[in-house]
Amino acid sequence: MPPRPPVHLRGIETAVPPTVLVQEDVRDAFANQPELSRLTRRLVSAAFDHSGIEQRRTVIEELGSGWDGPARFFDRETGALLSPGTRERNALYAEQASRLYVEVCRAALESTPGVDREDVTHVITVSCTGFYAPGPDFVVARDLDLPAGVQRYHLGFMGCYATMPALRLAKQLCEADPDAVVLVASVELCSLHLRVANDPDTVVASSLFGDGAGAAVVTTRPPAAGERTFVLDASESRTTPEGEGDMAWTIGDHGFEMVLSNAVPAIIGEHVTGALEPLLANEPALAAALRDGNAGEAIAHWAVHPGGRSILDRVESALSLSPAQLAPARETLRDFGNMSSATILFVLRRILDSGLAADGDRLVAMAFGPGLTVESALLTAR
Repeated sequence: MPPRPPVHLRGIETAVPPTVLVQEDVRDAFANQPELSRLTRRLVSAAFDHSGIEQRRTVIEELGSGWDGPARFFDRETGALLSPGTRERNALYAEQASRLYVEVCRAALESTPGVDREDVTHVITVSCTGFYAPGPDFVVARDLDLPAGVQRYHLGFMGCYATMPALRLAKQLCEADPDAVVLVASVELCSLHLRVANDPDTVVASSLFGDGAGAAVVTTRPPAAGERTFVLDASESRTTPEGEGDMAWTIGDHGFEMVLSNAVPAIIGEHVTGALEPLLANEPALAAALRDGNAGEAIAHWAVHPGGRSILDRVESALSLSPAQLAPARETLRDFGNMSSATILFVLRRILDSGLAADGDRLVAMAFGPGLTVESALLTAR
């Protein structure tokens, strides 16, 4: 049997809404809410100031300057952060997410030489910050005029790690059919669910999450000359033996509600090495380096989901990575915050744009989410 052709991750593109949230301004707005206790105000300052974030993006235009429309999320005259119902938040999600899905998918196709819209055989969309049907997979196929028989899948409400299983599914589709061209896209509008409460998990979530979109093309079609891309070599999924209740995402009357306990970074730090062992099991040299604590020397690049500054600190320490290896993740966190499942595509794009990924360099991508789930992938730069 001839060897399978490599499956390439190509045309990685990202997009963000235009409204910028400066971290200090958001901190002050939250801290000035009258319903917060004195203890919560101190927690707001600590969480925002030590987040590693300088700015984020949001689809809530009234949080930016110059807004003269109705106050739904923020009353500029009083400084009050308002609490619209889940229905109103989700309606804005459907409107703005649809626009971002189409924008970022069109950009991904345009950035993939030799692939046109009529070549797309499958669409996989990802999101955990809103719902509607027909869903974003339908909207992408309709607005990009994809072939009538394009197969569509939506991975919903999985959390921050969801782009990783989407890429795994895309790889499996390409291995089953070498002619497949899979368009993968994630849009997360986390800011729609920010709210004011004395609950510590709510405060931490409010200090971290922003809005963003990412898309890429997965196919066995080889890259064009000079095109920078990744080969998808392998992927694994593991849940930690503890932490099921430390990260959760539920639907409330006033938006979706995040549980993000302060135990999450420690749990990830304790179990991240074990979660990577099955990923590297078929690569003896890399597996040995992981066991010996030298994974950072054997694997040049690390695309780690920046769930928060403390999570990155724990991963860096547990795997003995260098500051430079986590720079793409920390820079993404600094500039955009945690955009849930879309964030890993921002990190991968930053690694490509840096020009530091030489032909043949290995890369490990990781993302974390409810479960507590660790999703990982091994890639090769081309």
